[in-house]
Amino acid sequence: MSDEEKFDAIIIGAGPAGCACAYILAREGKNVLVIERGDCPGSKNVTGGRLYTYALELVEPGLYKDAALERQVVREQIMMLSEKQGITIDYYNENLEENTSIPQSFTVLRAKFDQWFADKAEEQGAMIASGIRVDDLLMENDKIVGVKAGEDEMYADIVIAADGVNSLMGQKAGLKEEWNGHEVGVGIKEIIELPQDVINNRFAVGQGEGAARMILGQTGGIQGGGFIYTNKTSVSVGMVVSPAELAKQDKSVADIYQDFKMHPAIQKLISDGTTAEYSAHLVPENGWNSVPKKLYRDGFLMVGDAAGFCINTGTIIRGIDLAIVSGVAAAKAILKESEQPGIQYMKNLEELSLVPTMKLFAGWPQITSIPRMVQKYPDMINETMDFMFKVDGKVPPKMTGALKNIMKSHVSLFELISDGWRGFRAI
Repeated sequence: MSDEEKFDAIIIGAGPAGCACAYILAREGKNVLVIERGDCPGSKNVTGGRLYTYALELVEPGLYKDAALERQVVREQIMMLSEKQGITIDYYNENLEENTSIPQSFTVLRAKFDQWFADKAEEQGAMIASGIRVDDLLMENDKIVGVKAGEDEMYADIVIAADGVNSLMGQKAGLKEEWNGHEVGVGIKEIIELPQDVINNRFAVGQGEGAARMILGQTGGIQGGGFIYTNKTSVSVGMVVSPAELAKQDKSVADIYQDFKMHPAIQKLISDGTTAEYSAHLVPENGWNSVPKKLYRDGFLMVGDAAGFCINTGTIIRGIDLAIVSGVAAAKAILKESEQPGIQYMKNLEELSLVPTMKLFAGWPQITSIPRMVQKYPDMINETMDFMFKVDGKVPPKMTGALKNIMKSHVSLFELISDGWRGFRAI
């Protein structure tokens, strides 16, 4: 095999991580092949989704201005649902709006965003090959030297696995084991089309402004939560639940999601909409605790969801930005042309704050996994709100006694203290 028959890098997966890596490598003159299993970039993705803009700035300053973005998030919302009630905490901060610095975040539709990003990587010189499944890795002298797709063999100085949460390539490389039911969630997402002015009115946002709403409760008593993101002419609605807990239920995830969607507080936001997309996928949920112990070997790196880079605190979900940062870290490590790019990759992940951030939130899955978080506490908070706002012409009970009785009807003092201590230790 001659050097002309070999790529500088083969990237498996044209998601945000793969495209970020390809963009930088190709821009710097490297011969890059990106292999995407889907018919086109973005066709297999389920993410809500939301992009924190700083990540694109790491690829190239000002790149976000040209990106396929939907709405700039100016309202951060947390909703807690009981059976027929709902309370929403709505945080608005003028600093979330565009000012002298870059905006914090935008909602995105992955099919549009990933295709845009892949096109940008192609403009830099990367080759994008869609509709191709990589079946295996090629090895010589314990070094990964390429990939096999069907009968075709393609060689490269380095292979980057950006093939998503299940990462067959990570398993083939011996770096990743199959997920267990406590490390991932089953994510289900629906894109519901609505007129732009209807979205603006229902979510109290202006032209080009958007809301990101995290939802707790009404997931069939199963560990998990929901989300709503506003797009230009649609809303992304979905939920993520524990497959281990789901297996114990009589209802399917589709039925639980339908009940969630028909909750009065949710249904009023999406009524008269038209479903444009409906999909389901596994989502990494265990944060740093499930990141493989090693993310590289000779001739091979893992990035994005393949590496387990995802953070869910219950108030924010981060995956796209971490994927892009990991792609940037991988590209910079390869460009340094050291004998051990894997070691340089890990240094870059530290310097770009990805690993320290993942470690900082490592304990949060212990909080979101508290069983009472998905039903008892949302019920208790909504009952408290009902008491505080209810007026029926009768003398209301004394507040201290009423609040104490409400708490006791849902959780014991021991449970409250135990959960509080567990949460404090986790953070």
